[in-house]
Amino acid sequence: MSEPTRTAAAADTDTVEAVVRQQLSKALGGRRGMAEAAVPTILFTLTWLTMRDLDTAIYVSVGAALVLLVIRLVQRSTVQFVVNALFGIAIGWYFVHRSAAAGGSEQDQALAYFLPGILYNGAYAVVLGFTCIIGWPLVGFMVGSITGDPTAWHSDRQVVKLCSRLTWLLVAPCALRVVIQAPIWLAGSSGSIDPDAAVAALGVLKIVLGWPLQLAALATMVWLLSRNRTPVTPATGDATPS
Repeated sequence: MSEPTRTAAAADTDTVEAVVRQQLSKALGGRRGMAEAAVPTILFTLTWLTMRDLDTAIYVSVGAALVLLVIRLVQRSTVQFVVNALFGIAIGWYFVHRSAAAGGSEQDQALAYFLPGILYNGAYAVVLGFTCIIGWPLVGFMVGSITGDPTAWHSDRQVVKLCSRLTWLLVAPCALRVVIQAPIWLAGSSGSIDPDAAVAALGVLKIVLGWPLQLAALATMVWLLSRNRTPVTPATGDATPS
């Protein structure tokens, strides 16, 4: 990398706040990336509720994701977020297949489609929360990925404190999804509430608690990041007495 290029990169990422904003933008994929993640779920839920045909619902959601993938390929833009959606559908289909193999009804199978998302959010919240509890918040490694030293940020308590707050903000949406969705899934699976009503509620909540909640968390992060300018490299006291 030439010296001018390194200088420009440093100017763009000379603070922890700038680094995190840049990395979060890549991770979320902007509005388009979040929409691509939501569309297959919306179509699955609507198809199931109107047609009561699980195979058709899965085919429609996969078809929509493949159309989005082709558009990305034609435009020669990143396919990461569409592939993520397809991977999520594949995991959901696997759970549906396991439910069918175990003799579950179509309602049970439809509920099984939503279980991986609940488990994923629960695991994600636990892992991220654990990194904060042990003092190595995950967001700190975003800083390290830019500076080239994955752990140097940990020597600055101010940076660790900021990264912990930001990581907890990533935990919050995942934890909230589990707290709200898990009881509905359990109630639908046990027959405490109508399974179709549970599927409808989970489909709606997956969207409502998806990108809107993520945007709310991101907005809070942006507000927090706009308050300070924390240097990426902590002061080392280079000045020496003459």
